Amino acid sequence: MALSLKLRARRTRPSPQAMTLVEHLTELRRRLVVMVVAFAVAATVCFAFYPHILSFLKSPYCRVTHDCALYITGPLDGLSLRVEIAGYGGLVLASPVLLWELWRFVTPGLHAHEKRYAVSFVACAVAFFCAGGVVAYLIFPHALQWLGSIGGPSLHQIYDPDRYLTLVVALIVVFGLTFEFPVLLVGLQLSGVVSPARLSSWRRWAIVGITIFSAVITPSGDPFSMLALAVPLYVFYELSILVGKLLRR
Repeated sequence: MALSLKLRARRTRPSPQAMTLVEHLTELRRRLVVMVVAFAVAATVCFAFYPHILSFLKSPYCRVTHDCALYITGPLDGLSLRVEIAGYGGLVLASPVLLWELWRFVTPGLHAHEKRYAVSFVACAVAFFCAGGVVAYLIFPHALQWLGSIGGPSLHQIYDPDRYLTLVVALIVVFGLTFEFPVLLVGLQLSGVVSPARLSSWRRWAIVGITIFSAVITPSGDPFSMLALAVPLYVFYELSILVGKLLRR
């Protein structure tokens, strides 16, 4: 009886093409409410675990110097830093729910073969973004050491926690987004915008472009971060050509 009711409900449920504008907006509002609640809960958890998160973010700085204290200059700076970390951490912690709700809102309008491609591309995009963030975190101590020595030994550094946090987050986000490069190239090849042969003919220009792009986009401006970004991007360029050839067979 219950099974027949479920089957009847599926048959009577309107298709995405048959939904009215009001129904689409209602569905969007429901998804947004779930996303906001998930972010609020995740941000609250990060607010509670602020000391542990701050210690994790300070770890690259502590590897460079023994006195890895961060100095604030205003009475509200500590609170604003804690709220800022809670916001960033909430986005990261709630990202599975956010992506899932976005996925559930978009997928009803996709065909079966489009869903299969979309699942693969989303999974690869998440994996490459996380890989980029890990690389950024690992090379950040070298970037700090270079930035601290470039001004000379007569300068004594006192780090502001807000600027330090901004640099850490910017580096992780930049690396995470630029590591989506191979996903973008494979998608362009599958859609027919470019071909593997065309990308192969652009190899020399790609090397120059990747080097200039890495030098400009790196937030810290140090050579370690630039090389840590440029080398993987070129490797991804070559791998995307290989993957494009395999998928087009």
